[in-house]
Amino acid sequence: MVDAGTDGTILLHNMEALNISPNEIDAVFITHGHYDHTGGLEKFLTARKDSIVVYAHPDIFLRRVALKPKRRKIGIPFSQEHLEKLGANFILKEKPVKIFDGVYTSGEIERTTWDRSVGHVVDGRKLIKDPLKDDMSLLVELGGKMVVITGCGHSGILNIVRHSIKLMNKPIFALVGGFHLTGAKRNILEDAIKGISALGVEKLYPGHCTGFDGICSFMSAFGSKVEPLYVGKEVKFVH
Repeated sequence: MVDAGTDGTILLHNMEALNISPNEIDAVFITHGHYDHTGGLEKFLTARKDSIVVYAHPDIFLRRVALKPKRRKIGIPFSQEHLEKLGANFILKEKPVKIFDGVYTSGEIERTTWDRSVGHVVDGRKLIKDPLKDDMSLLVELGGKMVVITGCGHSGILNIVRHSIKLMNKPIFALVGGFHLTGAKRNILEDAIKGISALGVEKLYPGHCTGFDGICSFMSAFGSKVEPLYVGKEVKFVH
């Protein structure tokens, strides 16, 4: 399971609607430590019979805040100790980690161009702009190609694509998830489209924070290669 959403009640409802039991999940991967990707963890763990391994970056438990439109907490709403008592066995690594055969975490994304980091980290009485180093993706081998599953894409979608290809030495068949292009300026959208095209990504499944303009821009550029995500959408990749 990649991320847990904002609300555990909604997560469990959607799992039931898809006929998936929490006990069927073999591992959890958290893309980064924002509340809207981690808020469902508590109820998910409570609904399970057994403990489960949770893969993530060590920074997911940083104290995080946003300042607009007002100051508010945007970090993970639970402590590591609390989630461990509920059955989470955390493996927190900055480097790539093998989860199963053919399934890996990306590790920290190498940033060679623009990123889409947001918010601040609380450091004592100071606020530091959050570099969101914990923003990682899931890499799934698909024969001689791979599928890359993002969370929000705070590392910058082009950085994610380039890092994944360099790490796995495979082309990307499909890019799935949030590209964090909501509110992006036209030059950023155009750069993303140009870069993804040049890197040979064959299918795009944008969702979450990609934004309406972003999704429309990708559909205009790539046509039928783009399928926007929505709740309940099932995508099957055949090896």
